Amino acid sequence: MPTKPCIVCVAITGSLPTKADNPAVPITVAEQVESTQEAFEAGATICHAHVRNDDETPSSDPEKFARLKEGLEKHCPGMIIQFSTGGRSGAGRERGGHLSLRPDMASLSVGSNNFPTRVYENPPDLVDWLAAEMMDHGVKPEIEAFDLSHIHQAAQMFRQGKIAETPYVQFVMGVKNAMPVDRPTFDFYIETMRRLLPDSEWCAAGIGKDQITINEWTVPAGGHARCGLEDNVRLDRKTLAPSNAALVRRIVDICDRHERPVASWQQAREILGLPMPA
Repeated sequence: MPTKPCIVCVAITGSLPTKADNPAVPITVAEQVESTQEAFEAGATICHAHVRNDDETPSSDPEKFARLKEGLEKHCPGMIIQFSTGGRSGAGRERGGHLSLRPDMASLSVGSNNFPTRVYENPPDLVDWLAAEMMDHGVKPEIEAFDLSHIHQAAQMFRQGKIAETPYVQFVMGVKNAMPVDRPTFDFYIETMRRLLPDSEWCAAGIGKDQITINEWTVPAGGHARCGLEDNVRLDRKTLAPSNAALVRRIVDICDRHERPVASWQQAREILGLPMPA
């Protein structure tokens, strides 16, 4: 049984869920800070962050990200702040306009794939530009692996020096038209990671009802776990999640069951090679 502390990432709001889906989805910066603080106190040590407009549509406004970062640093001291550079919030280089704010981390999708109703486009020139911006601003990328080829691409970018630090890779499973939740594939992801990036840490995320399944697989396998209202608005088929913290507490319970410690923010920073805050 793994004894390395499990880092819990909370994806607090994303680009798609609305209050019509679940009233607990935080939209404003103030709501996001409050929801993240509760999740932080429950055991989450990474906040994966998007921002929204007042009408709940996604935004890539650096000013909104700046206010969110300021609020999180004040109310969740030590928590790792990870900005999204996902394609639903903006187009082209607009997706990286907030990297100059120097969050601890940012998501980096290194290849394209299908999403439920469209192609999630990540052309090589944009991927290289985003990676270079992260390197210039001292931002650690989290590789979003929606497909096995994305692990291979991350390893190649690391060898080429396009990613300065040892990659942190997150498997994303359960997106419609992309990689389904399949245990042999999950196990092969881990095997591929260990072969291509032997010094890397990994995390896994499941979408919708599959969130808890992926959490249950990840903790005993030695990975780090993601949850949150971005990916899943329910505790079960009949029950809406009352908060991001409630989803964090499910992972904490899984860790307890497997006698695996939950990482403190200090341990999470040490595991990921991130500096301690001044």
